[in-house]
Amino acid sequence: MRLTSALCITAAAFSANLWADSFDATKAKLQSAMQAEIRTDKETARDRNRMPVETLEFFGLRDNMKVVEFIPGGGWYTKLLVPVMAENGEFHAALGTSRIAKSLAGKPGFEKMNIVKNDAKFSRKDGARFSDLNFSDIGVKDADIVFTFRNYHNLSDSGRAAMNQAAWQALKPGGVYAVVDHTARHMEPGTNSNRRRFDPVKAIKEIQAQGFVFEDYSDLHYREDDELRYEVGVKSVTGNSDRWTLKFRKPK
Repeated sequence: MRLTSALCITAAAFSANLWADSFDATKAKLQSAMQAEIRTDKETARDRNRMPVETLEFFGLRDNMKVVEFIPGGGWYTKLLVPVMAENGEFHAALGTSRIAKSLAGKPGFEKMNIVKNDAKFSRKDGARFSDLNFSDIGVKDADIVFTFRNYHNLSDSGRAAMNQAAWQALKPGGVYAVVDHTARHMEPGTNSNRRRFDPVKAIKEIQAQGFVFEDYSDLHYREDDELRYEVGVKSVTGNSDRWTLKFRKPK
């Protein structure tokens, strides 16, 4: 019995060390990417607040994975993810990719960045505050992780549903859907002040409705001094907004 227990403990420790080592390699590449000259001073200044190492570790990133980033915007996370995945993994960017197509495509170190579905259409009906999203299948399958950072709040009901469905189609069974956004109070009516915030409870319900399992959350981006009263661009909030960090998984 003692021998069996000892073997179990040794095996568990060995497994834990393998897991730790596997992120150590990813972490080293990520830290190197954070020091790259292609990043602007404004981008590096946000490292302390956005905590990319801790955030990507929480979501389970490893450098040999196949990952997709939805709506990469100006490429803050793209500039970190592409170098990490370049040697052993795959990086695909989809939906709202025009800015990184102009600023990063073909640059040294970004030759393997694959941009798909750059023809996705964002549109707003007259008087609408949020964008619909129209596109066909993005063409990526069996991804390990789909990321979207601070985009959920910009989309209409149908736009969010379309993005969630695209994540489902792109992920392999067991794959992770990683979503981060600015926090709104639960069930608070829409106002100009919360327009770029989103209720995390509502996000969980919507993403579960697509079929995902809500697996975990992190308080990495919890900010007690954000009273959730002001627009995230207001001086007292910008760069220090409270953000929810949610991890979902596609069932096997």
